[in-house]
Amino acid sequence: MKNYYTVGIISVILIILVIWYMQGFNSPLPSGESVSEELTTTSAASGFGSGDERKTLVTDGTSHSIPLDEILSGGPGKDGIPSIDDPKFISADDVDFLSTEDIGLGLTIDRESRFYPYKILVWHEIVNDTVADQPVLVTYCPLCATGIVFERRVDGEVQEFGVSGRLWQSNLLMYNRTDREENESLWSQVLGEAVVGPNTGERLPVVRSNIVQFGDWVDRNPDTVVLSRDTGTSRDYGRDPYGGYYTSDSVSFGAEFTDDRLRPKDLVHGIEIDGDFKAYHDDALEEGITTDEFADAEITIRKSDIGEVSFQSDSESLSSIPGFWFSWVAVHPDTELYR
Repeated sequence: MKNYYTVGIISVILIILVIWYMQGFNSPLPSGESVSEELTTTSAASGFGSGDERKTLVTDGTSHSIPLDEILSGGPGKDGIPSIDDPKFISADDVDFLSTEDIGLGLTIDRESRFYPYKILVWHEIVNDTVADQPVLVTYCPLCATGIVFERRVDGEVQEFGVSGRLWQSNLLMYNRTDREENESLWSQVLGEAVVGPNTGERLPVVRSNIVQFGDWVDRNPDTVVLSRDTGTSRDYGRDPYGGYYTSDSVSFGAEFTDDRLRPKDLVHGIEIDGDFKAYHDDALEEGITTDEFADAEITIRKSDIGEVSFQSDSESLSSIPGFWFSWVAVHPDTELYR
């Protein structure tokens, strides 16, 4: 009987530990009365956005620029979805787990090219990497199809980022790892901006990348290396846990879809100029050059034969955010649309 009793106690403890692992890692969000104050946020150099006055709330001493009750649990707790912090790469010739049609993020910095397959990113969402001596944050939110690369410096210091386990408007909330938890902030991936914590209002500079097929990327960049499946974790990289979500019209985790100018999961490229926002439906951009007028600027969009898209504003490079239409319009409800 003692053995059965001991086994029962151990089983209960294990269940509690699993629950704690999946959800208990998240520190509770502040609660109580909020005090509003106006703060001026300025964009990071070469970052996304031009800076504007944003209302910031302070609750229990914690700054935040989004309503705390809109932040939802995504299921796994803090670091329950493990970021890749020591990425390993293999040559394109040695890749045996991708087809030529598989999608990923292609990144080139100072002639050093890398490909990050969505087959891997869907299980990890964040890669802390250094390319050509530049610390970068490679991110992918499967729920919003937002694949974005940032510089990973906060207040001028290189920092490592992880998956918080929380979502805002269905989008990944990242956190920057620090020596003390109270110094961490939550960062909206689609905004590239800290939205809860001491860094609220700060933005991460966007590094240009492209959503491309593996075969096209290799043809264009034959010396590219590819993120390896050797991640130190056990994941089924041959299976996508989101299944048919990408092609359905359903949205979840707090995002509401009321703007039917496009279908919720049409791919768009979003830009910002001086606090004004505009989205460009990918299907409306033909191969070659498209021109547009927006925010008193001449916009030039170039789309290559493999789907790479880049924006210029009056001949200056302009950062853009790719993702599902519902995700872009959820955080920029007054956005214009090119289609």
